Amino acid sequence: MTNILVTGGAGQIGSSLAAKLALNNNFKIVIIDNLSTGKISNVPLKNNVRFIRADVNDYNDILSIFATFKFEFVFHLAAVVGVARTLKNPINVLKDIEGIKNVLLLSKNTGVKRIFYSSSSEVYGEPFEIPQNEKTTPLNSRLPYAIVKNVGEAFFKSYQEEYGLDYTIFRFFNTYGPAQSNDFVIPRFMRLALNNLPIPINGYGNQTRSFCYIDDNIDTCIRTLYDNAHVNDVLNVGNDVEVSILELAEKIIEVTNSSSEIIFLPALKEGDMNRRCPDISKMKKLLGRELISLDEGIKKMENHYNIYSLEKA
Repeated sequence: MTNILVTGGAGQIGSSLAAKLALNNNFKIVIIDNLSTGKISNVPLKNNVRFIRADVNDYNDILSIFATFKFEFVFHLAAVVGVARTLKNPINVLKDIEGIKNVLLLSKNTGVKRIFYSSSSEVYGEPFEIPQNEKTTPLNSRLPYAIVKNVGEAFFKSYQEEYGLDYTIFRFFNTYGPAQSNDFVIPRFMRLALNNLPIPINGYGNQTRSFCYIDDNIDTCIRTLYDNAHVNDVLNVGNDVEVSILELAEKIIEVTNSSSEIIFLPALKEGDMNRRCPDISKMKKLLGRELISLDEGIKKMENHYNIYSLEKA
């Protein structure tokens, strides 16, 4: 039995990753989450999944977990996320550095073979080039969340050089899916559209993003494990189709057949980068299939919300 740890496993990406890993009966999946933003309802109900409420930023909280399970692999996804939340709570964001240090130290001391780290597209800051490439795009981050992710990357690379602890760094670009909270743009727009309520946009909506459906993200992460791929490497995980926030709102209204109107609010003072679009050449080669289109992803989310509403009725 291979023991695998997923920190932040009650969040959208962590819970989806744990559920997919748990399909392998040779894996024992342990989820750690302090439930500050994750939901216990997201944790997959499978015999080979165990949930432990703990805070990775507290060394003593997770020391015995590492000692007990002797993990072979660790997916470190626990972090404070969401633009509004991270701007409002910069000190909590900086505390995540302690979690990175704790997970690395305990992994080194308990024989972990490889750690997979969730970094972010935010490390690129305002783009110097589009698409943003792992090797050539300079890291230009200045907000606390982005700086912590950048520092985290440096820690992982340093631990590999000093101690031989292998890593894979994922730079996630705007992953969305049914389990994502309303703190994020697509589920927020979706729920407003399905209720025919006004959809607010900060600024003129010409800021662009590229949106990656959760299945594409998870399949990429798991392929790096199964194929022993991108060891001690950085990998953009996203979609390379760039869309403006205004186009996104219009597309959601169209796909959901909504009567919502779009209203424009003052632009955010900071944290709302002008463009985001990754070079995902390495991701596409690893997956070996077409990515899920935005239209298809929106439809999947609409179906989920409709089924969820029926179940609650």
